[in-house]
Amino acid sequence: MSDLHPRHVLTPDALAMLQCIIECGSFAAAARSMGMVPSALTYRVRQIEDSLDVLLFDRSSRQARATEAGQELLKEGRRLLAELDAVANRVKRVATGWEPSFTLAVDGIINRQTLFELCEAFLAQAPPTRLRLRDEVLSGTLEALNSGQADLALGVVAESVIAAGFEALPLGSQRFIFAVAPHHPLARATTPLDDDAIARHRAVAVADSAPRGNGLTIGLLAGQDVFTVPNLRDKLEAQLRGIGVGFLPEHMARPYIDSGQLVTPPVIRQERVFNVSYAWRRSATPQGRAMAWWQGRLADPITRMALVDRPA
Repeated sequence: MSDLHPRHVLTPDALAMLQCIIECGSFAAAARSMGMVPSALTYRVRQIEDSLDVLLFDRSSRQARATEAGQELLKEGRRLLAELDAVANRVKRVATGWEPSFTLAVDGIINRQTLFELCEAFLAQAPPTRLRLRDEVLSGTLEALNSGQADLALGVVAESVIAAGFEALPLGSQRFIFAVAPHHPLARATTPLDDDAIARHRAVAVADSAPRGNGLTIGLLAGQDVFTVPNLRDKLEAQLRGIGVGFLPEHMARPYIDSGQLVTPPVIRQERVFNVSYAWRRSATPQGRAMAWWQGRLADPITRMALVDRPA
């Protein structure tokens, strides 16, 4: 066991290095990414392992695979790095009134045209704040806020649980409609389709972006073949091509229905309406000017409606 105390080797740089190894897939690739020679990177990892008296990576394969202990350190390391960033953010905010950076976690249900109009208006003030957007899906939108990776979450689904220390307000609702390509077999249905008829055809589903747990799964039927895509834009593209079927936000599907590129066969299933919110973390320190600006805009009911119900 090393004489080095873990506190001396588990620095922010060391935690970021371990994360880089996993993201790059190998020690050699991580060394190239960080501008280090591989032997120096390997030595630093060995120092951390010796100080903890654990093995962080499985060396039996060419790929960098974290052991169970390594996975735990990586998970906690991500949390600690996010907390450090948050502390720096709060300190700078108290000093200047403006957050040095402001991150929006945005669910795929949010209308991008309205979102970018708001971003344009915010940046037109020339604030000393770097604006960042994160694409998220389902419970991943709130998870980005919980983990400290976002300051404001737009499009938190009603099924998500708002934890203590956070606040949420209604953003609006969105109707989802069953739509298929005109050349898909279900497009020819003349009587309402039941679940058995739909389940015989492949569904297109959007993967929950939450990094932990099983996330949310909405609308899939037992035994149904599934084509999983990362976002709603890809889901729309897949359904336009007839790869599968499913429910789409009406504001996204309506232009393609009006042009005949999608059709809406009748279904027995109850109409799907999703209520969504926007959420943020409570803070004991004064609210930053970027947060105040976004909350001020979201207080406008017309803006809220445009974010969830505006035609694409």
